[in-house]
Amino acid sequence: MAVYDLEEQEKLDDLKAWWEQNSKYVSAVIVVVALVVIGVQGWRWYQRTQAEQAGVLYMAVSQAAKANDVSKAKEPASQIVDRFARTAYAPRAALLYAKMLFDGGDKAGARAQLQWVVDNTSEDELKAIARFRLAQAMLDEKQYDNALRTLDVKTDEAFTALFADLKGDILVAAGKNAEAKAAYEIALAKIDPKSPYRAFVQVKFDALGGAP
Repeated sequence: MAVYDLEEQEKLDDLKAWWEQNSKYVSAVIVVVALVVIGVQGWRWYQRTQAEQAGVLYMAVSQAAKANDVSKAKEPASQIVDRFARTAYAPRAALLYAKMLFDGGDKAGARAQLQWVVDNTSEDELKAIARFRLAQAMLDEKQYDNALRTLDVKTDEAFTALFADLKGDILVAAGKNAEAKAAYEIALAKIDPKSPYRAFVQVKFDALGGAP
């Protein structure tokens, strides 16, 4: 029993000695871990709060869009872009507001909203939608070169036909029929043969002379 007690005492002494030498490092690690945990939890709370507040503003824009009330959409649309730009709601609100502005005749305002989406969203699909609508607005204002530059980017396969079709429209408006025909041909190659949309593009292609 005495031997056992002596061994235990030696272990305790060793532990005390180790603690005296390393306690400050252990304490530092504990503090760091605690700070990391608190930081992660705080960041999650911040993101959740940001999303909730942005969601409320997005609903306000959405309801204004349903009522076709541009004036009611202005304030929440501005706030969500200014305060919650990094949330998923911001680019969606901007797209909604841009359509309202365009339909209401404020084409410059619509283009500003669409450009904001192009410059700020990290979602490729929303970026492509914004580019497409921005190019449409530029076509409407006869800014053909700017419209073509807006569409001259690599995009998801799902948007290839849409981009090519709109390029064709822009080129026709600019009097470049041969280039427009080539753009429509690309669109036709990408569209499902059974899609009604293909027939619409085919009419435009045929109007330029059809297949060579």
